[in-house]
Amino acid sequence: MSTSTSSPWANGKVCRSGPFPRRSIEIGAIVVSFIYWWPVGLALVAWKLAGYPAVGELRDYAKRGAAGWAGGTARASRFARSFESANRGGSGNWAFEAYRKAELDRLDAQRRALQEESRAFAAFVEELKRAKDRDQFDAFMAKRRTEGTDQSFTA
Repeated sequence: MSTSTSSPWANGKVCRSGPFPRRSIEIGAIVVSFIYWWPVGLALVAWKLAGYPAVGELRDYAKRGAAGWAGGTARASRFARSFESANRGGSGNWAFEAYRKAELDRLDAQRRALQEESRAFAAFVEELKRAKDRDQFDAFMAKRRTEGTDQSFTA
């Protein structure tokens, strides 16, 4: 009967990144590299997240590089297909797509009607402002005329 632990070094197996002391040195190196020159720190973080690929693996990845998303791995192409369908808004169900299109068209028509009402209201408010300004100006001119005629008779 054997018991299994989650620690890779407890049962004699060492994970690719090494035992705990090595990890602490790696983290320290990343921190120091971010302090002194951030691109090196960024490269170390990318290398760590990539699973510590060996130089040969990096060379193979660089050779595949250009074809990475388009024709690379099956997982990448699956991701690209799901990303495209999500951007198109496609669910794969034609009935839902027809309903969705009809609802979007209805909402677009409501949006256009609301924009037209908004424009009409803005024009109405502008006309009210002009009428108020016109009334104020007419009142000013009438007051000026009456003051002007009173002054001409008294002088």
